[in-house]
Amino acid sequence: MKVAAIQMNSGPSVDENLEAVSDLVADAAAAGARLVVLPENVCLMADTHQRRLAAAARGDEVAARMADLARGYSLCLVGGTIPLPATHQRVTNSCLVYSALGQLMGRYDKMHLFDVQLEHGETYGESEYTVPGDVPLSVEAVDTCLGITICYDMRFPELYRGLASRGAEVFTVPSAFTVATGEAHWEVLLRARAIENLAMVIAPAQEGTHVGGRKTYGHSMIVSPWGEILAQQRFGSGVILAELDLARLRQQRDEFPALSHRRLPESLD
Repeated sequence: MKVAAIQMNSGPSVDENLEAVSDLVADAAAAGARLVVLPENVCLMADTHQRRLAAAARGDEVAARMADLARGYSLCLVGGTIPLPATHQRVTNSCLVYSALGQLMGRYDKMHLFDVQLEHGETYGESEYTVPGDVPLSVEAVDTCLGITICYDMRFPELYRGLASRGAEVFTVPSAFTVATGEAHWEVLLRARAIENLAMVIAPAQEGTHVGGRKTYGHSMIVSPWGEILAQQRFGSGVILAELDLARLRQQRDEFPALSHRRLPESLD
């Protein structure tokens, strides 16, 4: 089965971003993809919270556009992330998953929010405007089980092990990584999550310079259960593709049953 990750340079216009999404999903479908994963902040890279709130108010419209894409191209669409309305004038950072019939199969609100201080004064406070989720999501689709995660989540391996315990064979990781953390950690974290869970990882990303001067790392990647980089796009917008061999994945899990060997000391159980 062919899977695709889409890399974008989203801007401040929801309408322009959605047009770009439509073109890129069409390209992925034309290449034979049955599962397409979009990046984090797919419909908006915001420089102000007012833009974020305005985009969240259009959440139903954006969701309908994604449902139409999934149905129109008969593919499973993991819709990156979009802002949706939350309490106290905040939003959620939400991933919506659609079947090839355009049916909503699940919504995951990002659990781990990016509140960090980097070198050279680069500071992020996602929790200032975002309400975190608290429920992991796995979805049965395209003959497998998808574990739905978002960007900063990848630093928390217990989330991925929990999803694997629920049957996840493919992790999707829509992201908008900073350049500094991307250069240091992007590849090693994605390959680690794949290797330790013997799962495929599909990680589409934002890339380039955005409104307000924010820069994202790109390097969208698809990683095999053995940790091999099957496809990568370092720069620019585009589509990367790889084959998901479920029979081989399951054979690897049978032959190298690390998931069933897990033991915790009693004090940690």
